[in-house]
Amino acid sequence: MSPILFRLALTATLAAPLPLLAQETTPDSDAPPQQQDEAPAGADPETTAAPQSDAGEAATAEPADTADSEPVASVVEPSQTRVAAEQRQVGVDWPFYGGDAQATRYSPLDQITPENVSQLEEVFTYHTGDLPEGTAEGKYSPETTPLKVGDDLLMCSAMNILISVDAATGEENWRFDPGVPNDAIPYGASCRGVAIYTAPDMADDAPCATRVIQGTLDAKLVAVDVATGAPCEDFGENGTVDLWQDIGARVPGWYAVTAPPAVVRGVVVTGAQVKDGQAEDAPSGVVRGYDAITGELAWAWDLAAPEANRDGPPEGEVYTRGTPNMWTAATADEELGHVYLPLGNSSVDYYGSNRSEAENEFATSLVALDATTGEEVWHFQTVRRDVWDYDLGSQATLLDWQGTPAILLPSKQGDIYILDRETGEPLTPVGELTDLPTGDIEPDYISTTQPISEWHTLRKPPLEPKDAWGFTPIDQLWCRIQFHRANYQGFFTPPSSERPWIQYPGYNGGSDWGSVAVDTERGIIIANYNDIPNYNRLVPRDEVTSQPIHKQESGGDSGTNAEGAADPQEGAPYGISVNAGWRSSLTDMPCSAPPYGGIRAIDLETGETLWDRPLGTARRNGPFGIPSMLPFDIGTPNNGGSVVTASGLVFIAAATDNLFRAIDIETGETLWSTVLPAGGQANPITYEVDGRQYVMVTAMGHHFMETPVGDEVIAWALPEE
Repeated sequence: MSPILFRLALTATLAAPLPLLAQETTPDSDAPPQQQDEAPAGADPETTAAPQSDAGEAATAEPADTADSEPVASVVEPSQTRVAAEQRQVGVDWPFYGGDAQATRYSPLDQITPENVSQLEEVFTYHTGDLPEGTAEGKYSPETTPLKVGDDLLMCSAMNILISVDAATGEENWRFDPGVPNDAIPYGASCRGVAIYTAPDMADDAPCATRVIQGTLDAKLVAVDVATGAPCEDFGENGTVDLWQDIGARVPGWYAVTAPPAVVRGVVVTGAQVKDGQAEDAPSGVVRGYDAITGELAWAWDLAAPEANRDGPPEGEVYTRGTPNMWTAATADEELGHVYLPLGNSSVDYYGSNRSEAENEFATSLVALDATTGEEVWHFQTVRRDVWDYDLGSQATLLDWQGTPAILLPSKQGDIYILDRETGEPLTPVGELTDLPTGDIEPDYISTTQPISEWHTLRKPPLEPKDAWGFTPIDQLWCRIQFHRANYQGFFTPPSSERPWIQYPGYNGGSDWGSVAVDTERGIIIANYNDIPNYNRLVPRDEVTSQPIHKQESGGDSGTNAEGAADPQEGAPYGISVNAGWRSSLTDMPCSAPPYGGIRAIDLETGETLWDRPLGTARRNGPFGIPSMLPFDIGTPNNGGSVVTASGLVFIAAATDNLFRAIDIETGETLWSTVLPAGGQANPITYEVDGRQYVMVTAMGHHFMETPVGDEVIAWALPEE
């Protein structure tokens, strides 16, 4: 069903930016700092002293081997060395990547309504000018969501050019190009967004009193003045912090930042994408916090050596290699002083027997850290011993749930959890799958149990042979034969080598980086999702022909393959081959029946489905890559999320049909749509200028989704009276 190739992996006005030593201290601040030699880098976490609570008791830790245990949280009291600041409000502005500080993607604006949305007209189109050239051809997936602050839109392009434009006219104010080279592109050139920070102790007109901060593909943190785009000279080296510090050998494309940083109590928190499937000896998944004014390292959270490497590793050493990383967006909790990290899997996704106990404990978990110290507060694991690449890709959402400060966590498997954000304890029922198959490859490693949400899941029933589908009878026969050739035992079928195995949901099933939107007034969650399997096979080492990225001359063809399509997994006994979005080799059509993606409304109080419908038409899809131009809602793969408004509208692009839609939140009916000039794989925003509401999305395309690549930023509004 080309071109829907589903080969896709994927401020705030804050406070006290001064160094920690210059801040108000806690009662225990006179205690001497812990010596680095108390827990050497890479130490077994069971032999490392547990963090102490204010009562002096060791915090309760999750068992190192969680294969058959229930999800639990380890808890310590957060530090209060940096005080909370008032947050910018969503409405007139869109000041955070997730809209508001809670990442709800909900706007209180109501000028555009279900009754008048059909009158929307395009107000302006801005072109970033950032289009692929040379070796970047075929590697662009910008996924960009601008911020709107004051009179300006603030954004990054695919190659990290920082841009400010007038929010009412689209006229460019300034741009700053940090000069990211093409060889830094990992799977794709992506920059999902930026963050802003206003220094509380600077004069409003001082240079960089408010600064725009982004992470780049070549692993830098860059800060520029919001008014001029000039680099903030007080931040790192002339506005730049090198994130390769203490990571190891600099291999372009292996370690990159694609998500906006989170800023909490004056600390800029960032992880990085580590290119999957290359080698067990991969760059560390360390998450670090930097002072928002000076760019100095405030702390590092290396999950395998949290105390030893808190201030960076000892001289001559690096952060623990190969650990799970946070490639997606964290959520800042200014009130509690926490930052919530959705972690991915280990660097070798599909084989786990060589992993450390620390990797087993933290992979595919939501981790809450004290953002002022980098100490773990709690963590909640959604997959035990993950060998399916079920990274947590969504940004979690803060909300008040039945009187408790809570956090809503969607997963790639389709499960949606609501947790107490102070403790990590589930507030909605969590069940347990038992007696799961362990397979022949590593039966002693695969977990026989897995947690599932009993409150709500986007996951559909297991596949059956009759579900094998084809555009023609020959297609259907071919796909059914492939089904019977494969190993498939339902959800969490373990990897296999002698036969392929069907993974359903696939690694981009459920919720991904587009995240969910939450209408907190109506109590409705809007979740778009993918519903398509992968067809995988572990490749014995003597059959692996691909080279890991650090052994390629210039990153090889790293941008042309989906994650796991032909990855060497060096250090493991197997490489991995993945048919992402399992398709017939005869007509290029999927082997599973449509819909391949949908959008659902969920009652926030009860977890019940209010409506569910396919997302995406067949207009750009057909056999042999020929667009059918048919308007039928077949439900296509989709990437990118939605925004919901107080008037009851859901705005979303995401699907591969290049349409931008307005949907009635009460009924699921499409009330308006328009054709985009390129793929709309990005999260939209809405904002107001001089009393006029605008809605905006970037149409920049996505090479893995096979949508046309562009450079457009497009805004619509109702006709002026």
